[in-house]
Amino acid sequence: MVTQVRIGYVPEHYLLPLHLAAQNALFPPSLEVTLVPFPAGTGHMILSLRAKEIDLAIGLTEGWIAGLLNDSVKTQSVEDKGYSIVGSWVSTPLRWAIVTGRNRDDIRSVADLKQHRKVGVSRLGSGSHVMAFVLAQQEGWLKQSSDTKSEDLAIVPLGPFKDLRDGMTSSTADFFMWEHFTTKPYFHGADSPLKKIGEIYTPWPSWHIAASSSTFPPSGHSSNETLGQIFEALDKGIAMFNGSPDQAVRMLGTGEAGCHYSEDDAREWLKDVKFVDGTKGVDKKVASSVVDVLKGANVIGQAVTLVDGDGVVGISR
Repeated sequence: MVTQVRIGYVPEHYLLPLHLAAQNALFPPSLEVTLVPFPAGTGHMILSLRAKEIDLAIGLTEGWIAGLLNDSVKTQSVEDKGYSIVGSWVSTPLRWAIVTGRNRDDIRSVADLKQHRKVGVSRLGSGSHVMAFVLAQQEGWLKQSSDTKSEDLAIVPLGPFKDLRDGMTSSTADFFMWEHFTTKPYFHGADSPLKKIGEIYTPWPSWHIAASSSTFPPSGHSSNETLGQIFEALDKGIAMFNGSPDQAVRMLGTGEAGCHYSEDDAREWLKDVKFVDGTKGVDKKVASSVVDVLKGANVIGQAVTLVDGDGVVGISR
């Protein structure tokens, strides 16, 4: 019997080991794996996991955790939340570019954003949404106590990456944040439509794996045979990636993984990225550090703590 598994992913370079696993038949014959791209990012994948449109997804750590612990869902069961975090993907942070329109002469640096607070995000709950608040927290823009005036961001949901870019040139929003190398072709050069005014790194490993609560009941995660086979195939994909960096550069050059990068950008990225040694499971210490930052950025409530069954550590490392 063949089991169908739909894996959601963002079409970026960080997903190369997933493509290697699929292209080289590293998944067992008992699994019919379909890769489903989500250009709009993690927030869209959360909706699709809850709608039972995909079974597994690789997305941004902060998006997954915020989606499980925000005020609208934090008291729900993990079954009702629709997904839990079951695996790890990289051990390195994500480099976010902070960009605005090339035509915005009034915005020349991150400091100027204090007067220009409309931030474009792909979707509410996405990584671009969460990291905007992390930036605001670092810059001291957010309300710190009951006796200080709140200077919150104005959130403008714009959709996928292209719509975010268009939102800058039309001044629908003042700035947005996206992965550096994906954004670089649009801010590199005097004739580009965007300009980069800064950057920020996630203070945690940037990508994790989430599983549908419907497809993979949380009570049996650790012993689920299908999940185990998927982790094994993904581990093989990572090993293939690590063993052949030139192949990774070639794939990024041809665009066959759904994204296109120059050889120089691909090799620069390879210097800093490190995939995990074993994808199965979530490090609770990592999850706790993310929760602390999200609370500081007012993305989740100040009283939130990690508890068994909240979905954040679906499988412990």
